[in-house]
Amino acid sequence: MAADRRRGPRLGRAARIVSEARITHIGGPTTLIEVDGWRLLTDPTFDPPGRRYAFGWGSASRKLAGPAVAVDELPPIDAVLLTHDQHADNLDDAGRALLPSAGAVVTTASGAQRLGGGAVGLRPWAVHTLRRSGLPPLEITATPCRHGPPLSRRITGDVVGFALRWPGQENGVLWITGDSVLYDGLRQVGTRFDVGTVLLHLGGVRFGVSGPLRYTMTGADGVELCSLLKPRTVVPVHYEGWSHFHQGRDGIEDAFSGADLELTWLDLGKPGTVPI
Repeated sequence: MAADRRRGPRLGRAARIVSEARITHIGGPTTLIEVDGWRLLTDPTFDPPGRRYAFGWGSASRKLAGPAVAVDELPPIDAVLLTHDQHADNLDDAGRALLPSAGAVVTTASGAQRLGGGAVGLRPWAVHTLRRSGLPPLEITATPCRHGPPLSRRITGDVVGFALRWPGQENGVLWITGDSVLYDGLRQVGTRFDVGTVLLHLGGVRFGVSGPLRYTMTGADGVELCSLLKPRTVVPVHYEGWSHFHQGRDGIEDAFSGADLELTWLDLGKPGTVPI
């Protein structure tokens, strides 16, 4: 398994594995999730490095690293899970170009209106189920996000996470947090789902124009959230490859070092198998 597991024991889950997911971290928030015949791609970002992208209201970021897997190396994609379409570190030009070839695009309600093309828009707690002959149904529940401090939504726009559920899960849902600060909306996920695996969007995003304000979680926030949820597996994503990420792997590891939680680091471009 191409995964580096650190920071403490597993948290009391059953040892028997009924279902596994094969997850490839491609870079930033972008992952390929393969489970029970389904192939899901999260937040596609495939532009080469070097370009500076404007995010609005005077904020900008430079892409520092390219994808570990090229677009033409991807298998056919059944669905793109797009936490939001308005920021290039979650959907860049090359990522946008591949959307028409995906079987489905699931995103925010406002994002689906902008994208068109049959994109499925979900508001928090809404559910969409993927169905295909010969495969088990895969249920997608949109989860709340707030991509910045209070009252920032009209500036940063709508964002959602995704809780994925399918038959045979032993350890709880697979949850993609999306870009969010830690707030009550994220904490509510634990009241609705038993979370077995979390793809944790971190990075401590900041911009010079807004000073110390943060737009995504830090490692300390991740510790607080995961201490509440007690997932079996915590996979950090969205912490490298862009200049507006202000906390990388070392800072995240330091934050988790005193917690009774296990981090699973996926080597970029190399699939890791995760029990679900």
